[in-house]
Amino acid sequence: MQPSVNEKYGRLKDYIRNLGKVVIGFSGGVDSTLILKASIDASGKDNVWAVTGDSESLMPEELELCRRLAADLGLGTENFIEIKTDEMSDPNYRKNPIERCFYCKTELFGKLQEIAKRVSADHVLDGSNADDINDWRPGRKAGQQLKVISPLAEVGITKNDVREIAREIGLPNWEKPSLACLASRIPYGSEITGEKLYQVAEAERFLKSLGFTQLRVRHHGKMARLEFLKDEMGKLYENGLSDKINSRLKALGFTYVTVDLQGYRSGSMNENINRDALS
Repeated sequence: MQPSVNEKYGRLKDYIRNLGKVVIGFSGGVDSTLILKASIDASGKDNVWAVTGDSESLMPEELELCRRLAADLGLGTENFIEIKTDEMSDPNYRKNPIERCFYCKTELFGKLQEIAKRVSADHVLDGSNADDINDWRPGRKAGQQLKVISPLAEVGITKNDVREIAREIGLPNWEKPSLACLASRIPYGSEITGEKLYQVAEAERFLKSLGFTQLRVRHHGKMARLEFLKDEMGKLYENGLSDKINSRLKALGFTYVTVDLQGYRSGSMNENINRDALS
């Protein structure tokens, strides 16, 4: 018989409780929010530090969300830490190879370990779940090298479990759509620049202001490839929205604006990776 939501959450708390004082890489997504909540419940808020990395690949509103969530969960300002990450200074990252996330996470996790030493924490945690183990996640290699622990993955909690537990315990962001960094919108091998990240951020912000929910703006040079949920695609042809979108994105520097008929899917830039060559 499958364990109940309460049993899964209890198992997660028990695992974290045995880790002692923890520093958490906190993105404001449901996974890391669940880790933060479980850590506070298991070890007490004075033994938990949530750290959010601010960089050019993060939407500014996401940083503000992290601040609000940490406060809502009862974490004091001294235990919520904002840091600047500088992955853009690394040429290996800017070249945007298929292992791009390794360089980004190396920068982030290295700074989290420095903070852990400063506050005398025992471990650094992240929000990787059990489903991430079988996905293309080069950032996990960085985590392993820098001794970052992934409690969700360790106790076998999947992405669906995370949503179920988050809803049951009343996390305010349990329905929050998954949101990868802005660099994930740029095809591997195409250089990451501040200008491209700005174009993607502004384009996605505009589309969300029109009422679209889960979406991606993929940056293919002069072409923007838009991914929407299939049941929201029909809105494109209501009230002149397609013309508004076309006009706004061209003003941002795109020459062509296209819609991907397969619709939104997480990690679509990974579809052409030759995984056999990566193993």
